[in-house]
Amino acid sequence: MAVTATTPARPALTPLAVMQDAPVIPVIVLHDVAHAVPLARALVAGGIRMLEITLRTPQALACMEAIARDVPDAVVGAGTVRSAADGQAAAMAGARFAVSPGYTHAVGQACRDLRLPLLPGVATGSEIMLAQEDGLSELKFFPALQAGGPAMLKAWSGPFGDVRFCPTGGVTPANAAELLALPNVVCVGGSWLTPADALAAGDWARITQLARAACQLPRPTSRT
Repeated sequence: MAVTATTPARPALTPLAVMQDAPVIPVIVLHDVAHAVPLARALVAGGIRMLEITLRTPQALACMEAIARDVPDAVVGAGTVRSAADGQAAAMAGARFAVSPGYTHAVGQACRDLRLPLLPGVATGSEIMLAQEDGLSELKFFPALQAGGPAMLKAWSGPFGDVRFCPTGGVTPANAAELLALPNVVCVGGSWLTPADALAAGDWARITQLARAACQLPRPTSRT
């Protein structure tokens, strides 16, 4: 039976639209629901709207609900989606896209049933082919630096020239520009926009500055 979300109808997104919105999708780990709304507002103020809230903490779903309710300019996404149940819970909490560390048919089907755009994680050619069999051509390369980094992406550009990637894992301000310069990369994912010490201190101005700097990372205009 297909699973369905109970959240109100909203404009549809596509995986490519999620990737094109800004050069960086922040990978966010939240342990305190009180941080969710001010963090989201700080990122939006800096030009970052697509927010990947990872399902790595017990507070993640409540954080998604708070942002979806109180920060209308933000687009809430769920990271670390590993099962159909994760996708359903995220959609019901207000998530409008999903990101997974790997890919299975079950996760892909659940996200299609939920109309939840999915960026599935891949690290090998076989995983890319599996995702493409299910109609997915916008993929998260994870863990990017550990799995071959720019060299692997360059190698994939031949046999997988129709696939676009969001490298995530080991991405920093120091290497993001090199990745974004590759023709098969649309955006990158990174945790540096939401450092733990800034969250703990409530230093939202610093997070806005980091978001603004991330938005200045160059991307070829043909991909934006």
